[in-house]
Amino acid sequence: MHLSFLSTSIICLCTPVVVAINNQIDRRAIVRAFNPRRNVSSKISPMQVGNGNFAFGVDVTGLQTFSPFATMSTWGWHNHSLPTTPGQTSVEDFVGLDWWTHGRLVNYNQPNPAQDDISQWLIQNPSRLNLARIGLSFDGEDTTEDDLQEKTQELDLWTGKISSSFKHKGAIVSVETWADATSDSVAILVKSELLANGSLGIFFDFPLPSEATKFEDPFVGLFKASGHNTSLRQQNQSAIIRHDLNETSYDVSFNWDSKADVDGPAEGTHRYVLRLSGREKHIALAVTFSPAGKRPKLPVVEQIKAASTSWWTSFWNSGAFVDLSGATSADASEMQRRIILSQYLTVVNSAGTLPPQGLVNNGWYGKFHLEMVLWHLLHFARWNKYSLLERSMPHVYSDFLSSSIERARLQGYEGARWGKMTDPTGRSAPGEINSLLVWQQPHPMYFAEVEYRSFPTTSTLKKWDAILTPTADFMASYAFYNASTGAYDLGSPMYPVSENTNPNATINPAFELAYWRFGLDVAITWKERQSLPVPSKWIEVRDNLAPLPLAGDTFALYEGIQDMWVPNSTTVTDHPALSGVFGLLPPPKSGPLLNMTVVQNTAARIRETWTWDSVWGWDFPMLAMNVLRLGDVDQAVSYLLDPRFTFDEAGYPGGGSRVPTPYFPGSSSFLLAVAMMAGGWDGEPGPHFPEAWGAKVEGFVPGL
Repeated sequence: MHLSFLSTSIICLCTPVVVAINNQIDRRAIVRAFNPRRNVSSKISPMQVGNGNFAFGVDVTGLQTFSPFATMSTWGWHNHSLPTTPGQTSVEDFVGLDWWTHGRLVNYNQPNPAQDDISQWLIQNPSRLNLARIGLSFDGEDTTEDDLQEKTQELDLWTGKISSSFKHKGAIVSVETWADATSDSVAILVKSELLANGSLGIFFDFPLPSEATKFEDPFVGLFKASGHNTSLRQQNQSAIIRHDLNETSYDVSFNWDSKADVDGPAEGTHRYVLRLSGREKHIALAVTFSPAGKRPKLPVVEQIKAASTSWWTSFWNSGAFVDLSGATSADASEMQRRIILSQYLTVVNSAGTLPPQGLVNNGWYGKFHLEMVLWHLLHFARWNKYSLLERSMPHVYSDFLSSSIERARLQGYEGARWGKMTDPTGRSAPGEINSLLVWQQPHPMYFAEVEYRSFPTTSTLKKWDAILTPTADFMASYAFYNASTGAYDLGSPMYPVSENTNPNATINPAFELAYWRFGLDVAITWKERQSLPVPSKWIEVRDNLAPLPLAGDTFALYEGIQDMWVPNSTTVTDHPALSGVFGLLPPPKSGPLLNMTVVQNTAARIRETWTWDSVWGWDFPMLAMNVLRLGDVDQAVSYLLDPRFTFDEAGYPGGGSRVPTPYFPGSSSFLLAVAMMAGGWDGEPGPHFPEAWGAKVEGFVPGL
């Protein structure tokens, strides 16, 4: 294990780029300058407290009073009942579809029209659970947010505390909300005269997961629904509510410091209400969520507050940092705001033991996508937050290794073929794109190489070697030898990064070819560092990969494409992955040198011709990294602050019409691009910000 970020520094065996000496940057002042504030609830982005494995989203009251925002944990998953259709009653009944692939039939995990019920079940299950909704109860009144006056809310980023206040019936209600640093626990402190007269309480409500499509039910669940059960056990100043639904059961345990009782559930609901029975005007409530049968140590409120304060203070004081506070530019201020808020939100939503999808909503049924783990997680390494990255990497790949080896074997390949839209079981959800996408395959090589430059140890080599070897075995096996050209081809059938081409016509896409070479280069280097033999097939495939396809004097999306740069065509729509060839990826270490004229021309044609209304999320940081390597800092800033690349007042990245908001790959890829600006890359040390900004940076290691 690498040194935890709870210490004051991170050991790094590379020389970090440090432009500001220690204590020259007032980190606390910069962080707190961007504390988000609200006077009204957002419909799609809650304020959140959390720790990466657990998150609690709140509306303007500091709880989930008016908005059913989610309470989510990495362990909180649920399966709906299996179909009862004959021949479709078990996972094993699913058969997928066969596609002709280089002269042979290969079975792919795709929805089968003859098995629609089990196909859809596998797409939707398991899905994340909304563990509970906790809010303020106004003594049975039909109170709305508009009935409240003088609403204010602030998230203190330095300590992880949300402070909310409003006035109701002439009385002030103040709420503090905290999350524990290491458990699935939230602390709630409420103060108001309304508590003493019984007109204010705290409710707990439990939804039944819905079977809506992947974006229809963003905050997860149907309240007042049958088909699940809750039960209450109360003892003195504590209680446990057990929630049973299908084969899933979990407990919500809570304790409080004032005289109070829990009533419920109300008829036809699963809502319970905690009301004070004395004359106190305050209550401190600690709530812990856990799978049934577990008996976690239950923290009290003061422990949660102290743990949150210590954890977040240590987080902000460790690792890398960017200070743009000396600039007078509005662009610099907005860049700083996005940097600070994106760090907070990616820790809360992405720094868990499973690959992230985010803990705000249930988009994609809560499932995570292995092609996105690089965008989600790599920034933790680049910002010297390795203890957060180590929560999931590389053990996630180890956990999914056996199922990935079996996936490759069933398709007639060697090694391990990583899935796409998956879940804790390691299954990849049925889907044409899910089964034909391949650019997730070299991701382990990128993670490993970035870690090795900071920790060039035998331990790093060994822990990644067991992942890189089967990954490279599949990559070499997947590449098809084309006897007519003497080269190894990628595809068809396949989907490139943009996911919008004809899979049977897609062969040798430019980005995937470049990434394949990068991945095999790393795998070969990894063996050489350990003085281990290099499989000859790896070298043969790498040295004979098809050349990057061209469309005149630019890269082409894939080989043989017609009319590459026609405005508004599918070829210039969606993810502009061509920019990743010399943006996300460094120059190749083997094979022909990149033609820099082609690289420059491609970047220019993207800027001139791309369908910008189709671009979102991590596209803008990828474009920024491309032009940054080409020396155009101003254009990099323009991409990162493009009006279509939106971040709301609380820092949440917009998803637009294509994906649900918030779309956290936007936040994490933004931080990855900023790390490149701050720390530079091999041969080009940072920082690379506009000179007038007077940027100060510390703690960065140059990127690849």
